[in-house]
Amino acid sequence: MSEPDLSPLYPLLGHQFAQPELLAEALSHPSLDRRRQGGRDYQRLEFLGDRVLGLVISTALYRDDPGADEGGLAVRFNTLVRRGTVADAARLIGLGPYILLGKSEARQGGRDKPAILADVCEAVIGALYLDGGFAVAEAFVLRYWAGFMANSGAAGKDPKTELQELIQGRSGKPPYYKIVSREGPDHEPCFTVEVSTDDLKAAQGQGGSRQEAEKAAARAMLTTLDTLPGWDKGGGKKAK
Repeated sequence: MSEPDLSPLYPLLGHQFAQPELLAEALSHPSLDRRRQGGRDYQRLEFLGDRVLGLVISTALYRDDPGADEGGLAVRFNTLVRRGTVADAARLIGLGPYILLGKSEARQGGRDKPAILADVCEAVIGALYLDGGFAVAEAFVLRYWAGFMANSGAAGKDPKTELQELIQGRSGKPPYYKIVSREGPDHEPCFTVEVSTDDLKAAQGQGGSRQEAEKAAARAMLTTLDTLPGWDKGGGKKAK
């Protein structure tokens, strides 16, 4: 089958494809039924691109924030790879008009659906990786995620505030914190705090003060939320 001319998209991606069929595959929604025409839809490339995106973002965070602990890095990482962020990146790039859809999906506004935009964006990352190598995919991600990364740093929400907004928005009740233990001498205490909700497994955190321990517990629960199938945190990371 003849591939559509997608060369106008190359400047936006920062790469000229040697295998343009890879980009066509990345932009092809399953509703197009490319298999019947001898091609593939974006699902395999989406699988690959999701992993490439994760590696680029985790490497960038590791390099850019050497003082952050694992919990802090995990919260920022989850914010940057969740479905809502990836869909926003797709809109920033301008991928919507280039998505190849079946007629019914096109009539239903598929080019602006967050789920489709996120899937296609990850598939494009996979295509860039296969056609140009990791450096090309990395440059693309860092170019379009720069603003998201800046906003995910110290200027972002306090983990307790973010957790309360998420939990209270879902159940109407805020999370509950309690001190599990206090150890160590008075001049160097170590608090362990547990945060719990009505329908989620409790999480714990430690710190030199109750406030620090509560923040650590909130970060732990936020990290857990991104691993739970079906938990969409207001455009959250998709369950696979």
